[in-house]
Amino acid sequence: MADKKFDIIVYGATSFVGQIITRYMHTQFADGSIVWAIAGRSRTKLQQVSDTIGLSGIEMIVADSADEGSLRQMCAQTKVVMSTVGPYALYGDVLVRVCATTGTDYCDLTGEPQWIRKMQLRHEADAAKSGARIVHCCGFDSIPSDLGVHFLQRNALEQFGQTCGRINMRVANMKGGASGGTIASMINMVKEAVSDADLRRELKDPYSLCPPDHGFFVPQPDVQIAYDNAYGGWIAPFVMAGINTRIVHRSNALSHNNYGAEFTYEEAVATGQGAKGKRMARVTSWGVNALMIGLAVPPIRWLLENFVLPKPGEGPSEKAQLEGGFDIVFLGSTAQGETIRCRVTGDRDPGYGSTAKMLSQAAACLAKDVPDTVAGGFWTPATILGDRLIDRLKAHAGLTFEKLS
Repeated sequence: MADKKFDIIVYGATSFVGQIITRYMHTQFADGSIVWAIAGRSRTKLQQVSDTIGLSGIEMIVADSADEGSLRQMCAQTKVVMSTVGPYALYGDVLVRVCATTGTDYCDLTGEPQWIRKMQLRHEADAAKSGARIVHCCGFDSIPSDLGVHFLQRNALEQFGQTCGRINMRVANMKGGASGGTIASMINMVKEAVSDADLRRELKDPYSLCPPDHGFFVPQPDVQIAYDNAYGGWIAPFVMAGINTRIVHRSNALSHNNYGAEFTYEEAVATGQGAKGKRMARVTSWGVNALMIGLAVPPIRWLLENFVLPKPGEGPSEKAQLEGGFDIVFLGSTAQGETIRCRVTGDRDPGYGSTAKMLSQAAACLAKDVPDTVAGGFWTPATILGDRLIDRLKAHAGLTFEKLS
């Protein structure tokens, strides 16, 4: 791919998160270390973004998510396409197909497991043949989870000579509003599941994103309201666990069961201690359950979409993004009862500020750090980017990865 004009094309640069990414790319790669361009379906809107940010010398490419010809012309010019155009189940199919057949590396922000599985089934063989490396879930879902587990397991191997057979992730603190794009993806997934019994069964399978021959059969934890003695506080279900846990299990499968054939992994929100922590756990659990039930009932879904939930293109102010952040803790244990704790933090709100930096650095890592000899196919952030991306995130994206005493 040495003859490509660009290292990265930001596809969907006019979207809310796309503009944040474009601004970050403009600042981060002002030294010319990454040659990049912006793309979208409207030249007028691309020009507005360019003028607002001051993208002198950054080219604009017009390409529509439904126009395969324009997407092929775009992919012919770049090593990596970074896509923000979601919900991906509605707008992402053609671009993944084009990348998989043309050998163009690809990364995105999706948190839609049903769509990822569909893309794997349809395009894995093409990507392997062409050499395209496809990497989904390069935002808050699921880089902190996937790389956090990877980081803990590397430290466990160094400390104990073996990886941990069980890891529990706890969201210790998270400040930031839900992404309108993420909400739209959730709504679309619920709509699909309501009318598709096979999809409902698939969404209950913790190994649905693993290769067909994964061989994992261990039941995974079903997080409910509980007191977690190991962490020292009450916990409740975490709304992003559905995608994050599946990506972590796929990483285990792709790394030849490096975490163990009986590896178990769960994610939960830590709500505090005592009666107050228990009350907060109940409120959190009820909130998550009420949201999912509401999205499944058409009249309630209409009310939520139109009057309550953020819409695609909507998001927090720059001030709110700067004031956001996240702090998550991983607790690992080996079969012999040895324990280890690690922590991952981010300095911006998860859904926008931190996600924009994570996706940008994932694309840069794909373009610059991953050898061309790495095979094509559908990877996870941990299995293809791993320590290379951790280094980039620590140096340039405001994330920390640390082993706790």
